Amino acid sequence: MTACAIEPPSTEGPGADGGGPAAACVLTVDGAYGARLALDGDSWFPERWTLDGPEPYAVPLPGNQPEEPGTEVQPLGDGRVLIHRLAERRHLFSLLYPTGPATGELPLGGVECPGSGDRLTLLPPAPGGLRAYALAVGPRSSVVWLVAGGAFGPERLAEVPGRCSGGGWLDGAGRMLALDRELDGCTKTVVVDLERGEVSPLLQIAEHSDDRLLLADPDSGLLLISSDAPSPGQERLGWGVVGSTLPVRFPECLRLPDRAVTPFAIQPGQVLMPENCGVALRVDGAFGTWVGIWRPAERRLTYLPVPEGWLAGTGLWTREGALRLPYATRDTPCGVLELPAFQGESRTAGGQGPALEGAPAKVPEAPGQAPEPSPAQPLPARPVPLQQAPLGRLVTK
Repeated sequence: MTACAIEPPSTEGPGADGGGPAAACVLTVDGAYGARLALDGDSWFPERWTLDGPEPYAVPLPGNQPEEPGTEVQPLGDGRVLIHRLAERRHLFSLLYPTGPATGELPLGGVECPGSGDRLTLLPPAPGGLRAYALAVGPRSSVVWLVAGGAFGPERLAEVPGRCSGGGWLDGAGRMLALDRELDGCTKTVVVDLERGEVSPLLQIAEHSDDRLLLADPDSGLLLISSDAPSPGQERLGWGVVGSTLPVRFPECLRLPDRAVTPFAIQPGQVLMPENCGVALRVDGAFGTWVGIWRPAERRLTYLPVPEGWLAGTGLWTREGALRLPYATRDTPCGVLELPAFQGESRTAGGQGPALEGAPAKVPEAPGQAPEPSPAQPLPARPVPLQQAPLGRLVTK
């Protein structure tokens, strides 16, 4: 990979030069804050959502000039918003915060990637909300950067051979980072220990399969994955548990050839009970976009209608079992629909499409919660790679 050079923090405010669609919304791990690019006429500007109070509300954080639609934003746990702007081949980072009627901006410095094929994107919000990370991808290797929360601007943490994508946190300390690595013609998920800079395998389902991590829950160890191991040439959704010696399972109820199914939230707090975790999935098909609810212990996928203006693919499970879906409409520019954990049978997906009218007939109580782990507990051991049993033994429940 072409080396990315660190640029020191600057008091200047260079213009952005990005492109592509803006992300709908990014939430902190605890769901207290969100951030997105909002549109005012033809101008894009950062917006912070405060979600942990009695009423959600949005705070606009416009700068001296409109942002480009490809600009990335990410909320931190203290309410500030990290913004990632691109100026030619320089990736610039700043923290935004409200200062009365204006927007305060603290420049953090930048990373320069001189290679024409290099790209740098923010990784998902880290546990704790005090640090933010980015992934720089070059033709032969990828580099993990600490871009907010360090002592002296962006800090290079680890280099991984191969082209990486995705990103998921496997522990509550923000140390074990999972990345999907493309190497030698196959994509496998690896784990990067950010303290030691070490890389180890996580998903190795079949020798020539493409195995990607879609979502991970540090409390239970539940992993949602995508792999073509059971059906070469066709991606299937499966699940496994970090450190488990059991094979990855590919439930039939998640096999929907005519719909795109993407998990976006896992219920936390289910320590030692990964099968009981609620999983929320975005389902896109001919009927539009829906939310699917599924648990590994069940053999069905249940559909829920989404609120008008849902920031599609954005949501959060609470430890009490409620699913929170942020939305924005003309009348409600910052809203959250909260749904209790759903276990009813009225909206199941057999081979039929989702019902199109009404809310689910039955909304049960949230499942029992296991005690939270003590913060004084040591970091989990290095994850054991998930190996797949012979394909004839695939579990499809």
